[in-house]
Amino acid sequence: MSDLAHSAHPQGFAHQFEEIDQQRDAGRLGMWAFLVTEILFFGGMFTAYIIYRLKHLPSFIEGSHQLKVVFGAANTAVLIVSSLTMALAIRSAQTGRKKGTTIFWLVFTWLLGAAFIGIKLHFEWWPDWHEGLVPRFHWFYNGPHAPGVLMFMVFYFCMTGLHAVHMVVGLGILTVLIIMTARNRFSAEYYSPLEISGLYWHFVDIVWIFLFPLLYLIGGRYPGS
Repeated sequence: MSDLAHSAHPQGFAHQFEEIDQQRDAGRLGMWAFLVTEILFFGGMFTAYIIYRLKHLPSFIEGSHQLKVVFGAANTAVLIVSSLTMALAIRSAQTGRKKGTTIFWLVFTWLLGAAFIGIKLHFEWWPDWHEGLVPRFHWFYNGPHAPGVLMFMVFYFCMTGLHAVHMVVGLGILTVLIIMTARNRFSAEYYSPLEISGLYWHFVDIVWIFLFPLLYLIGGRYPGS
């Protein structure tokens, strides 16, 4: 009898749950609890940033003008599109489409995430290093408000660096999801790992949506400037 009951459960069903919906809700709750801790973590950094920005606004404006706003805007567009492709991957699994469709959207999302990291490394952080804008390690900025600009750049590299770490983790998660999809681990009845991972990916994207204007657009800057 137990064997029959077990065979009636969809693939991926864990034995400690009574039904698949309970398992799905537990997964969502766990991810939301994790994201709350992430909000508190980033929230502390954002709070410190706002306090110092209010106290040293001219320095932060000067520091923001050292950033390459066009690449920040490009990365913003990349992440917005990646949120769409991630949602399409989840929708593909929910509707029971062929695994090739889900894999396509997951790979597309992975490539967009990799593009974000590539743009950040090649067009921003690497030139920043050569221009002497990396605090302490390679610092020789001697323009206006130099001490305050140093403070701004510390915030910039800490905040964007932490975000980049989360992006790399997201790429690892996407890689696992692609492999699982290729092995037919998901169906219209079971797609919780995709859905839960999507919450993480959207959270990381939303964090960047806040980082972009806070760091790049101080003092009336805009993407074309």
